[in-house]
Amino acid sequence: MGNKPTVAVSHLGCEKNRVDTEHMLGLLVQAGYQVDSNEELAEYVIVNTCSFIQSAREESVRTLVELAEAQKKIVITGCMAQHFQQELLDELPEAVAVVGTGDYHKIVDVIQRVESGERVKEISAEPVYIADEVTPRYRTTTEGVAYLRVAEGCDYRCAFCIIPHLRGKQRSRSIESIVTEAKQLASEGVQEIILISQITTNYGLDLYGEPKLAELLRALGEVDIPWIRMHYAYPTGLTPKVLQAIQDVPNVLPYLDLPLQHSHPEVLRMMNRPWQGHVNDSIIERIKTAIPQAVLRTTFIVGFPGETDTHFNHLVQFVQRHEFDHVGVFTFSPEEGTPAYDLPNQLPQAVMDQRRSHLMQVQQPISLQRNQAEVGKVVDVLIEQQHPDTGELIGRSPRFAPDVDGLVYVQGDAPLGRLVPVVINAADVYDLYGQIADPTNNQPRGAFNRVSINSL
Repeated sequence: MGNKPTVAVSHLGCEKNRVDTEHMLGLLVQAGYQVDSNEELAEYVIVNTCSFIQSAREESVRTLVELAEAQKKIVITGCMAQHFQQELLDELPEAVAVVGTGDYHKIVDVIQRVESGERVKEISAEPVYIADEVTPRYRTTTEGVAYLRVAEGCDYRCAFCIIPHLRGKQRSRSIESIVTEAKQLASEGVQEIILISQITTNYGLDLYGEPKLAELLRALGEVDIPWIRMHYAYPTGLTPKVLQAIQDVPNVLPYLDLPLQHSHPEVLRMMNRPWQGHVNDSIIERIKTAIPQAVLRTTFIVGFPGETDTHFNHLVQFVQRHEFDHVGVFTFSPEEGTPAYDLPNQLPQAVMDQRRSHLMQVQQPISLQRNQAEVGKVVDVLIEQQHPDTGELIGRSPRFAPDVDGLVYVQGDAPLGRLVPVVINAADVYDLYGQIADPTNNQPRGAFNRVSINSL
């Protein structure tokens, strides 16, 4: 059999993709392959690609071309492989395999077939696979954090989005499977679990016949992990039952990531999200009433085909009115194979860019104000890195999700991967600054400490 080749993995794209990467690494390690983070040293490089929007595809292509020039054998996995399949094999002679989004669990078999001289195309037309708690996994995030995928795929058909076409229909894992994995992660010292799927509020619909997010959160409340954070909570799924569970379960952070995309009913109808059009305002008010300490993050698309100045101004006022903690703004990207690609009244990029920067400018003083409200509080911070030069610690408080929100810069000493109380003494638009709290000094704790949540 001889020595097994060394494999490196180059990861692009979202955290759903990251979980796939981690399972591929786990399977390769289990099968005895040398896995190296250095692509230079590896014989094979698996590139786990993203195909969500044009810029993501361009990044994926750049990575592939660089590796091809370095004479690497390339295995292309992920959304772009699912999307372009044969075209990738035709364009890149260095590509030895393409593997679809529902086929990453066959990675060991794929490498073996390639080793025996085959050029492999392993792509299920309709992805149906989802890994579970027994699938090996090699985590690539900082030690204190892990993503936990509760479901894969999506049943919605938003006009701008190609994901259902690339990832298949929604398929949820059982509550038992998710809780088992959460317990494993807890035993490895993980302090924060981030629940992900395409639409976390629809969790369980396919498996149980109705959404079971509230039940899942209550079950995860029994796991010894300080922070459980949810991503992609579609506002319509934030039922009173779910809001009550967030409020009742001490380790579920009252952090809500609402991918609203727009505020104007006409634009939402064009986006094929008509169910959302008339509920934005009332739902946000309902969340704020049910969970006064909620941290709200949202994302918007500006420049959707047909978006007028009136539509855009509606969005600006919406952002001013609701004072979200964090707002991400994307310009519309026309994706071939989606209904929005062929819509009339596509806007020039310059107009889209101008709208994006205008909306971001409107949000900045709001974000600053929300951050400044933390000054003087003692908050729990998950320490994730240490600045190599200054020795300053860098972490996140419950208000900040990894990669998309701000950071907390901390003076003092603390081990990486632990939660420590930090006195916040300064804030800017994106980040907070503080020092490790003196345990003998009983300063008032921030709104996230368990007691205050439980007593509400």
